[in-house]
Amino acid sequence: MVVHPLPAGGSISIGRAADNDICISHASVSRRHATLHLGPPLRIEDLGGTNATSVRAPRAPAEAGRTEDVRQVSKQIIEIAPGDCITLGSVLIVVRRAQASRSAPPAGDRQSSPPAESGEIVLQDPAMRALYDQAYLAAPGLISILLLGETGTGKEVLARAIHRRSSPARARGPFLGLNCAAISESLLESELFGHEKGAFTGAVQARPGLFEAADGGTVFLDEVGELPRAIQVKLLRVLEEHQVLRVGGRVPRSIDVRFLSATNRDLEAEVASGAFRQDLYFRLNGVTLTIPPLRERIADIAALAQLFAAKACKAVERPHVPAVSGEALVLLARYPWPGNLRELRNVLERAVMLCHGDTVLPEHLPSKMMASAGSGAAPALSGAAPASPMIGVEASTPRELEEESSERQRIVEALEKCVGNQTYAADLLGISRRTLVSRLKKYNLPRPRKKS
Repeated sequence: MVVHPLPAGGSISIGRAADNDICISHASVSRRHATLHLGPPLRIEDLGGTNATSVRAPRAPAEAGRTEDVRQVSKQIIEIAPGDCITLGSVLIVVRRAQASRSAPPAGDRQSSPPAESGEIVLQDPAMRALYDQAYLAAPGLISILLLGETGTGKEVLARAIHRRSSPARARGPFLGLNCAAISESLLESELFGHEKGAFTGAVQARPGLFEAADGGTVFLDEVGELPRAIQVKLLRVLEEHQVLRVGGRVPRSIDVRFLSATNRDLEAEVASGAFRQDLYFRLNGVTLTIPPLRERIADIAALAQLFAAKACKAVERPHVPAVSGEALVLLARYPWPGNLRELRNVLERAVMLCHGDTVLPEHLPSKMMASAGSGAAPALSGAAPASPMIGVEASTPRELEEESSERQRIVEALEKCVGNQTYAADLLGISRRTLVSRLKKYNLPRPRKKS
């Protein structure tokens, strides 16, 4: 299921073409299939595509035997109600009312755990807790915030958390996001600033852009480093004057919008090379927050894995959520996660589908994770002289020596990550503390001493 937040008013285009407000990549959906008029009243307009649009009112379970009231819509506009089931070709969509936003907490209330509606936020790692505390300090103001981090680290999740912690009036306003890299340059200007009727071929009616639709709320510009230079100039004027001029328009329109932006690029390097305007960079990074990659947030992996497993079970209506075994968690902790949270979510969705019992085991994880764990010590061994036999270690074959060297390296890394805490290191390795102590003796490793 894909959720698209809607603005408070206006019209939303729906179809298979990429320049629609809501793009549905399905063969049964026409390129320009329908327009949703947000009203009030709420209406759906069929644009005369190959496959028709139909509307069915929701029914209670007790009415399961009643004949369904399905209305066909062909080149006409009909009024609908929230909860009605709208079929475009063979794709089902439902418009629902958003739940009322909770009141923002007082400025002095700095929660170390996220609010219940925060979705994928997990703050077990101290660096992540500090990051969110800093974000919540900046949230109530109007200052622009720039979010940096690798792809998939959760920049949009943080942006939504900042929006929820904005002033009460803004938190109740819309949160509208746009991936600047996903839209062609020819369409991006109209998407951001809107256009007047007749401004270009195909502009059959005036249409507000993203900035106008988000009036009173927050705009999130993802991949802002991909903006063309011509668009950067116009965006700078919007940030400075809080006014937007539609394509083909003559009169600027005032807007009240909070700007959040994100990129995985080094914008300072882009500025130095001339690819990104320096003045726009200074306007966007009133506050800069850098989200660490998942490989540097080992403490979050267990909680995130269980969270994604629960979401995967909910998506397939599986009543029981399997626990993630200690052995599987060890593999997850050793993996470098080039795809960050997005990759972890995909791995857990796969594991839930393959797991028919109560526990996610190593065999339910992709084989690359086993290979990554098995080759963890390979770089240290490559090109080095054969290791001398260690006290108490019997390695009669090269394979045994490599396996034990790999285990020794994992123990050293775990102790480093846990700052010498043997209990935490044992949990990270998926073994008992007693077993860890015996391994330290086996590999002649010094036991960390408690600080006095």
